Amino acid sequence: MKGILLHGGHGTRLRPLTHTGPKQLLPIANKPMSQYCLESIRDAGATEIAIIIGGIGSNKVKEYYADGKKFGVKITYVEQEYPKGIAHAIRLCKDFIGSEKFLVFLGDNIIQKSILDYAKDFEKSDAEASILLCEVDEPSRFGIADMRDGKITKIMEKPQKPPTNLAVTGIYFLTPKIFEIIDRLKPSWRNELEITDALQMLLEEGNKITYHTITDYWKDTGTPDDIIHANKAILQSMKPYFHGKKDDAHVTGNVMVGMNTQIHNSKIGGPVIIGNNCVIDGVNIGPNTSIGDNTKLSYCNISDSIIMSNCILSGNLKIRKSIIAANSNIILEDDSDEKVFLLGEGTRITL
Repeated sequence: MKGILLHGGHGTRLRPLTHTGPKQLLPIANKPMSQYCLESIRDAGATEIAIIIGGIGSNKVKEYYADGKKFGVKITYVEQEYPKGIAHAIRLCKDFIGSEKFLVFLGDNIIQKSILDYAKDFEKSDAEASILLCEVDEPSRFGIADMRDGKITKIMEKPQKPPTNLAVTGIYFLTPKIFEIIDRLKPSWRNELEITDALQMLLEEGNKITYHTITDYWKDTGTPDDIIHANKAILQSMKPYFHGKKDDAHVTGNVMVGMNTQIHNSKIGGPVIIGNNCVIDGVNIGPNTSIGDNTKLSYCNISDSIIMSNCILSGNLKIRKSIIAANSNIILEDDSDEKVFLLGEGTRITL
């Protein structure tokens, strides 16, 4: 089985975070969200992976993943010049896939459960597709599967009146049969070739589609709130470690601290991750907070937030439910009000 990782799109709902790079490289617990996807594909047994790139920052994807060797996989890059839909992106990989069954993973999906058993089931089955479903609170935001007697009867994209709350996650097991279907698809109202339309056509033509329902954690990280929620979930599942130095610091709960990081006169309440080479002085951090490498924090209070690498935050800052991109610098004095930030890379604020 081969794998396809979708890493394109414009990430408009996450601007300004995505003005300088793809949303799939945004860190969750100090690791790009798409790396969780790639590792899930690899651990399911697919070590030959095509990464679909396109849009802003495609070069950053190549720089980070390179040939895939350091991740234990072999990567082929496939360009999608315009965002023409998931089905279109899959069709671009026809030559790469050949005659094998394959796994498709959207690069902004976070799942904590291994999909190895699902992959094994699909390898042995006679189904043309297998999809992972998950119950959601707002089904009109997702592709939805309708069910009858334990079988999928219809798959639809973002219905106004969803018949169920079973969302089609961004994880698909497919056979090369899908390429023939995609070749006959017509663009949707979004002028895209929808994977839900392709799956529905498979159903209508009598092909077998199986499914599994995810009862563990799954999140489509399409909004800032989704990313902060996923960050919290990943942090809660991590094992604590401390590779830095501390003095007059109170550290409790699930806390991960990287190499050469110094923590002075601070309180850290997990779950929290702090990267390498950071300086933390007079700060209250946590819970549910990630701090990237080479970041300097002084006299701040931060919780439920993501602070990326190479940032400087100083002053009487109370930061809540925020995402601050790399290389940002915030200096704020004499202001004790809580702040919520969504800041793009290289932001400078002095007040």
